[in-house]
Amino acid sequence: MSLKDRISEDMKEAMKAHEKERLAVIRMVRSAIRQTEIDGKTELDDAGVIAVISKELKMRKDSLEEFQKGGREDLVEKTQKEIEVLLPYLPAQLSQEEIEGLVREAVEATGASSMKDMGKVMGVLMPKVKGRADGKLVNSIVKGMLE
Repeated sequence: MSLKDRISEDMKEAMKAHEKERLAVIRMVRSAIRQTEIDGKTELDDAGVIAVISKELKMRKDSLEEFQKGGREDLVEKTQKEIEVLLPYLPAQLSQEEIEGLVREAVEATGASSMKDMGKVMGVLMPKVKGRADGKLVNSIVKGMLE
């Protein structure tokens, strides 16, 4: 079963169970997937769907930080629930230790020795962690190793 089919099935289940919040998030994801397909004039495979969901998740995580800074607990709670609905559709997230191991491999493979080489390292590393790790976390770990 493709990821798009799984999302459609989950939407039907959420409708039957009257889970309004979950249903709203799933509809939003389906809409974002359809919009991406229309814009690109192509049918998305699972990797493309994961990229769309990752983008939606990133937007919510960024919003969550801002809501916490602003003391908007109502929006923090709502956004956390949305994140919980999105996470099961993504591949298992890498732990910090796993990311550090991949960063070490990428640094060795590129022969990077300073911050000037960060682009090379990120170029090798990002395809390996795409959809499985937060880009900000990966970036900070790479910076830490190259400084």
